[in-house]
Amino acid sequence: MSIQIFGLPVSRGVAIGRAVLVASSRVDVPHVFIDPTLIESEVGRLLSARDVVATEFEVLKRDLPADAPAELAALLDVHLMLVQDEALVGASADWIRERHYNAEWAVSAQLEVLARQFDEMDDPYIRERKADLEQVVERLLRSLSKGKPSAVPDGGEHRDFGGDEPLVLVASDIAPADMLNFKRSVFKGFVTDVGGKTSHTAIVARSMDIPAVVGARQASHLIRQDDCIIIDGDAGLVIVDPSPIVLEEYRFRQRQSELERGRLARLRHTPAVTLDGERVELLANIEMPEDAPAALEAGSVGVGLFRSEFLFMNRGGNLPDEEEQYDAYRRAVESMKGLPVTIRTVDIGADKPLDGLSAAELRHESVLNPALGLRAIRWSLSEPSMFRRQLRALYRAAVHGPVKILIPMLASQREITQTMEHIAHAKRQLTEAGRSFGEVQLGAMIEVPAAALTLPLFLKHFDFLSIGTNDLIQYTLAIDRADEAVAHLYDAWHPAVLQLVANTITQARAAGKGVSVCGEMAGDPAFTELLLAMGLRSFSMHPTQVASVKQRVLRADTRRLAPLLDQVLYSEDPEAACESLLSQTNGGASPVARRA
Repeated sequence: MSIQIFGLPVSRGVAIGRAVLVASSRVDVPHVFIDPTLIESEVGRLLSARDVVATEFEVLKRDLPADAPAELAALLDVHLMLVQDEALVGASADWIRERHYNAEWAVSAQLEVLARQFDEMDDPYIRERKADLEQVVERLLRSLSKGKPSAVPDGGEHRDFGGDEPLVLVASDIAPADMLNFKRSVFKGFVTDVGGKTSHTAIVARSMDIPAVVGARQASHLIRQDDCIIIDGDAGLVIVDPSPIVLEEYRFRQRQSELERGRLARLRHTPAVTLDGERVELLANIEMPEDAPAALEAGSVGVGLFRSEFLFMNRGGNLPDEEEQYDAYRRAVESMKGLPVTIRTVDIGADKPLDGLSAAELRHESVLNPALGLRAIRWSLSEPSMFRRQLRALYRAAVHGPVKILIPMLASQREITQTMEHIAHAKRQLTEAGRSFGEVQLGAMIEVPAAALTLPLFLKHFDFLSIGTNDLIQYTLAIDRADEAVAHLYDAWHPAVLQLVANTITQARAAGKGVSVCGEMAGDPAFTELLLAMGLRSFSMHPTQVASVKQRVLRADTRRLAPLLDQVLYSEDPEAACESLLSQTNGGASPVARRA
């Protein structure tokens, strides 16, 4: 029977495929696709773990004291039977062979299948055996975690993995570390129970240009492994087991979307200039050095945000050393072929935690609201050796091309002073060591209302500003952007947010300092004309969003837009006011855009 599940639309388009469930577990489970040549060795890992667990149960039963309850021995027999059952281990091996899952993922996937079967049993005694199954699986996972880790391919596109059918990922939530593994994988869409429009899952889905719905509450419980599902990323709708008519309708929409992408791709090498001759800088947000070629391919004129924290993730607590960071930054700079690269210092915390780090990091993990805890520049200042190591690597990379360093989440003079002291110290260390380094421009992210309200302080110390609208909205409206319970209150059109953004742009331009927007607002075409009216001439977004925004830029006339700005900023409903004014001022597309 077909069912519909509603959530938040966070990445547009339509995805159709078989559901792949990533089940929650009390044991941290890595989700990676293994190299096809190593399938049988991965099956061997699984079988070895089974044998270890079976031996554990046999030893436990053998060593039971004479006066132990008979029920305890019977329970161990049940667990031994479960771990040796082909429905668990044999079927898990099938997931490895057919989908190329690593062993841990395969066991978790099969647990999901069997748990659903137990839930549907009429006999309450049999239903309760699901707890035994979960305990056995937990032992299996722990045994696997102690052995040799799965072999993972060395980068590249994993499009040949997972079988022939399109796959869509369904999970309660997706950890940033897993998103790194999934980023170049076979998945055509994402569905999560939790999250908001600017949660990490949503941002990465947009960067991959694939449909996604988050905050879908019970999706991972209502959808089964291998269900046929449709993800409508425009409406925030997930359709499970669609009828043939609905399926064909959405396939038609997919084809239309592909045609539109083709039309936009023709603008790739067209300069972003408004109808009245204002040149606009469209930059790219990237997460790894390997993303730089996509930024160039999209027609961006530089990198406006390199999120360096992704170099620190999914490493089991082993932070990258100076040489590894230098090599990553150098590769990104060289890949951009002389175009500027803005690299943000590590911004961990909130929805981007690190695994198994220092005591300071562990303290940050325990904060009731991580968004207000030890994150971004606060964490860097609490870990001076780590911070200086990154700064040295950044300055060394500047030898290979234009580099800008962006400091996140600054809020006070004290933090600015401490940051500048660390920068000076790092440069002295390079000089004393005889290391070559280049000059960089220093920038501050404006993402805390305290910063937006004390701009002269920031303009005094920094060469440029970059407005991080995701966090600025979160902190201005007191909304945790990753919490689906309040996600409907997250409002980029709120007058307070728009006035802070407009004031930041105005003051930066008056001071002769560069200013850009690097949050999700920059890549949303609905805001393009409004930001242009505010005076913004530098937008930074995911490479997949560049063409859509460029189309709006080419059709805009800033001379007609600017006088209408106050009517939007001080309206009770800025979004409606903006739509109304644009409909009145729309003079049609530029000749270039029309030809496209």
